[in-house]
Amino acid sequence: MGHPHAVHAPHGAAPGSPPADRRYLLGALALILAFMVGEVVVGLVADSLVLLSDAAHMLTDAGSIGLALVAMRLAARPPRGGYTYGLRRAEILSAQANGLTLVLLGAWLAYEAIHRLLEPPDVTGPLVLATALVGVGVNLAATWLLSRANRTSLNVEGAFQHILNDLYAFIATVAAGVVMTWTPFARADSIASLVVVVLMLKAGVSLIRQSGRVLLEAAPEGLDLAEIDDAVLARAGVAEVHDLHVWEITSGMTAASAHVLVSPGQDCHVIGRDVRRFLAETYGIEHATLQLDHQDGAGGCGGAHCS
Repeated sequence: MGHPHAVHAPHGAAPGSPPADRRYLLGALALILAFMVGEVVVGLVADSLVLLSDAAHMLTDAGSIGLALVAMRLAARPPRGGYTYGLRRAEILSAQANGLTLVLLGAWLAYEAIHRLLEPPDVTGPLVLATALVGVGVNLAATWLLSRANRTSLNVEGAFQHILNDLYAFIATVAAGVVMTWTPFARADSIASLVVVVLMLKAGVSLIRQSGRVLLEAAPEGLDLAEIDDAVLARAGVAEVHDLHVWEITSGMTAASAHVLVSPGQDCHVIGRDVRRFLAETYGIEHATLQLDHQDGAGGCGGAHCS
């Protein structure tokens, strides 16, 4: 039998309050948009693809933060009508859209970088270097702001990873700028662009995969269904467990359902409360719907279902 283990928030993040999260995200968004506009202008003047690809990456970063802000507002709306969980999956849809955008932009930039590797243009190295150094500072500030928000949200964590990847990309751009300032090797610009492309594709595929798992209602990563099944079966008064399902409604909101047969002579209400408390405390499953019946079909609550 597997041993139950407690589930903690990823990356050691402490949940923050939505108003504070919005302030951190708005601050990072302002920094990114201001620098992105300047980077596009310098990239066009210097004829640098690496600066333009960095700017495109930052546009997706800004889009990620913007979608996260919109999703926060939508997710905060109370359930009504046919939306019994409200609009909590809005953040998952925005993460999916953001991941697809990263992949498509990365594919286009890869094509352009390969073309420039074959026919390298003249690139103004000092302009590239100076802009990249400023970009490192901007990304450090934006990364610090997002690190203070609640990263248990897939959107916030996705935005954080984007900014962090952008920081790595600007480091690659600094290296390209140094090479092009002191040597005639113009292909350094295209090589650095390909580094940015790899980071974009990595982040995009990761977001698509993670959000796809939620949309397909797969069990959260790190949760072993067989272990949970064995652990529930080991609880006092539980005779059998059937049809166990575990899925995420949205980031950090895990739900489960199961058919639990209670041993003869046991109170199904007591057993149900115990199992739900155990799932919440041990696996972080706060929303558990249980169908409880007596193993022999009689006694206790007369075979009625408890949930």
